[in-house]
Amino acid sequence: MTIQHTGAYAASPGIPSPRARARTRGRGRILRDLRERGGRGPRALAFAPGDLVVVSGLPGSGKSTLMKRTAGSRGVDSQDARERWEARMPRLLPYAVYRPLVRIAHYAGLRRALRSGASVIVHDCGTQSWVRGWLAREARRRGRELHLLLLDVTPDTARAGQHSRGRGVSAYAFARHRRAVGRLLRAAETGRLPHGCASATLLDRDAADTLRTITFGEAV
Repeated sequence: MTIQHTGAYAASPGIPSPRARARTRGRGRILRDLRERGGRGPRALAFAPGDLVVVSGLPGSGKSTLMKRTAGSRGVDSQDARERWEARMPRLLPYAVYRPLVRIAHYAGLRRALRSGASVIVHDCGTQSWVRGWLAREARRRGRELHLLLLDVTPDTARAGQHSRGRGVSAYAFARHRRAVGRLLRAAETGRLPHGCASATLLDRDAADTLRTITFGEAV
């Protein structure tokens, strides 16, 4: 089964395991499961020019790390907006005080990136389904496609990731993220991709660490 018809493909050495094979779900919709390959996943993912990619997963699952390594100038990450605001705020001022300003800055930056018409890779915490809806509408307006990259890590791994970067989330917020990401993962595994998504790629930590670049029609 080929997957180039959707405008997305994985460049991968070796023979993919049965679990990693892309499977068509509905008309032109693809599920690509790259988990449990022990670091033998693809080093590159490529999509059609003008397509949009949304990266979802638990806080601490490695979304920002993945984007910094693979997205280049195309990445729009809420973590970047947070770090810019943290640099200009008094150290003792709690993040909760200026969180609304960070969110406004992030979504304003995302709006500018989308209006440029360029391909964009967006950090999504998983709980903001309206963001995926916004991206899906923008993809339809362009006549292009939206693709989901979903990081599947254990809660303990995600908590360790939060600890390593010195930022945690409350138990309530983390439980909310777990429910939202769990729903996304279960839906994708059964072929019910989020509305407007042409494909979903499932990554565990090894697959995410192996991935080096995301491109849009360029040579890998």
